[in-house]
Amino acid sequence: MTKSPLKIFTLGNYKKHFLRNNLIIASALLLLFLAFYFLILKDLPLPTKLSSASTPQSTLIYDRNGKLLYNIYDKKNQTFISLSSIPKYMQEATISIEDKNFYNHGAVDFRGIARAAVSTIFHRQIQGGSTLTQQLVKNSLLTQEQTIPRKIKEVILAFATELLYSKNQILEMYLNQVPYGGTAYGVEAASESYFGKHAKNLDLAESALLAGLPQAPTEFSPFGSHPELGKQRQVEVLKAMLEQGYITKDQEQKAENEVLNYKRISNNIEAPHFVLYIKDLLIQKYGQKTVDEGGLKVITSLDSDIQDFAQGSVAKEVDALPAYYHVSNGAALVTDPATGEILAMVGSKDYFDTKIAGNVNVTTALRQPGSSIKPINYAVGLINNYSAATTFIDEPICFPNQGGKNYCPLNYDLKWHGLVQMRYALGNSINIPAVKMLELNGIKAMIATASAMGITTFNDPQNYGLSLTLGGAEVRMTDMATAYGVFANSGYKIDLHPILKITDKTGKVLEEYNPPLSPIFGKKVLPDGVAYIISDILADNGARVMEFGDNSSLKIPGQVVSVKTGTTNDFRDNWTIGYTPSFLVAAWVGNDDNTPMSGLASGITGAAPIWNDIMSHLLKGKTPEPLSRPLSVIQKSVCSDTGFFPSMAQGAVSCPTRFEYFIKGSEVTKGSLTSGDTLVDKNTQDLPAKGQTDNLESKTETVYTDPTGDRYCITCPHPTPTPTPTPAH
Repeated sequence: MTKSPLKIFTLGNYKKHFLRNNLIIASALLLLFLAFYFLILKDLPLPTKLSSASTPQSTLIYDRNGKLLYNIYDKKNQTFISLSSIPKYMQEATISIEDKNFYNHGAVDFRGIARAAVSTIFHRQIQGGSTLTQQLVKNSLLTQEQTIPRKIKEVILAFATELLYSKNQILEMYLNQVPYGGTAYGVEAASESYFGKHAKNLDLAESALLAGLPQAPTEFSPFGSHPELGKQRQVEVLKAMLEQGYITKDQEQKAENEVLNYKRISNNIEAPHFVLYIKDLLIQKYGQKTVDEGGLKVITSLDSDIQDFAQGSVAKEVDALPAYYHVSNGAALVTDPATGEILAMVGSKDYFDTKIAGNVNVTTALRQPGSSIKPINYAVGLINNYSAATTFIDEPICFPNQGGKNYCPLNYDLKWHGLVQMRYALGNSINIPAVKMLELNGIKAMIATASAMGITTFNDPQNYGLSLTLGGAEVRMTDMATAYGVFANSGYKIDLHPILKITDKTGKVLEEYNPPLSPIFGKKVLPDGVAYIISDILADNGARVMEFGDNSSLKIPGQVVSVKTGTTNDFRDNWTIGYTPSFLVAAWVGNDDNTPMSGLASGITGAAPIWNDIMSHLLKGKTPEPLSRPLSVIQKSVCSDTGFFPSMAQGAVSCPTRFEYFIKGSEVTKGSLTSGDTLVDKNTQDLPAKGQTDNLESKTETVYTDPTGDRYCITCPHPTPTPTPTPAH
């Protein structure tokens, strides 16, 4: 009989295998338990701590010299009240916007999580899936870190909390502990802080406003930089309450239209616009909880002395304007262009003036720049081998528009100036040459260069027309400061750096900015020759004397300062931006409600006196900083009318000359000059209108053709048409 090849298992062998397998499983389970314990359970706080208040540490914001600007958290402003003392409106508003099925699900709303996931993945709309219970334990017992272990702890504690407390108790603890912004924790403190009343006296509109704050207290704060976002959030809360049957349509409309009376901020705060700007930056990077309770020490770049002077200057100059100008507000920004440090930020004439929406920070708001955007366009022209001597024909012109409507720009002074070289076109802020320059450069090229220089608000070139060079697209003053800083830094871009150092509550340095010893540590975005020539034009008082006079507010005696104005064609925004290698000052006047100003005589009315006052203060007693001409720039003699080199002037033995700067390699002629038989209109004795074929005669004339192909008869008479609309300057 043959033996089977299969191994015969005995009872002993079976027991050995059984014990070994169980030992492996037990070991694995033990390791998993130990890992779970040390990662999750070891430091898990007790839900019983929810009923007691913790003591967070304040975040302190200082200026560059150690002066305290703002204490984001002094002592916890928190008063516990019973659920019965909290209006039903407040309870229902909170449930509607934060957790509409609060009373119908357990600690975790799995349907809500699934709904949020679907919305995020398929509709790209971020929705929260956390219950009120989860939010309570996250805000009161855990950190804000976005990790899997922290989320597991949150879920475990949520279940434990729901075992220990009733739904009403959880809602009561949530409403007493959730942060509503600043030092206001809980609905009682929030009601006192925002409305100066006890929570029990809140009406529907006030309840809806407060209920919307916890999701993003700084962003939605009516005292923040964008109070309109808080209003939008309130409307969203009211809509949710209507959809869930807590209020009627009439109640919703009445609450939405109610004008809320806010309590004036009583906290001691220096440079409020700047402080809230810093706070926004901190929250974006470190989170709301860390900023409110983490004990951060923040050293900023602000110089309080400069800030105080700038604030006073804005208020003084705006108040000094005659009432018929209809100017209610102003703003200013001071930076060190070489380091990007913000030395002063004045977001309005008065932060606390509700009549002018003073809490809105104009330095970070979207406004049209008017002609202050022109230097970027001309910089592109220099890159494209045009020069400061390139001559444009300034006369009535219309450009065909893609929409079928012609674009017919006008000059601020309502005049035509014939032959105008780039230097004088930019210096006097003449519009038509600027539009021609953009037509030659192309909108795409200007947007690309503007973006590289720091303008973040320009997007698809197809969205813009030739009015872009006259300020037809919105910008932020902070971006304009970065862009003009490129000119001041010989072509290098230095981003704004308002924070110098941050330490946590243990003294650990979280971040520190060591300013560069030279702008060359920035990113090179313009050739140094381009930056130099633009700066030279903007510093040339003679180049702007035709429009601004010899002794305007743009001139600071004894100093070399490059400066440009800008006024939108609807008179809603009036700018002046100027710089030296050490200081950059941007100033603005207008109205926050966007109503137009009136009676402004020129681009230097309003903003320029503010700019001059601040810049003169900064430069007082300081040695002038002349522009440093790079090796790439040479100087040559050119004809004062056509910009040609004297040896190239046709039809004349000689021409009046002046000196101009050129980038090496760009000493080429743009346009042409001819002299000879020319057809002219018998009546005007000037060149005929385009398409005119009759009433002509031939004469010997000298004609200049500019780079766009337009022709100008130098030796002909030129009757001046009189336009009527009011353009930008």
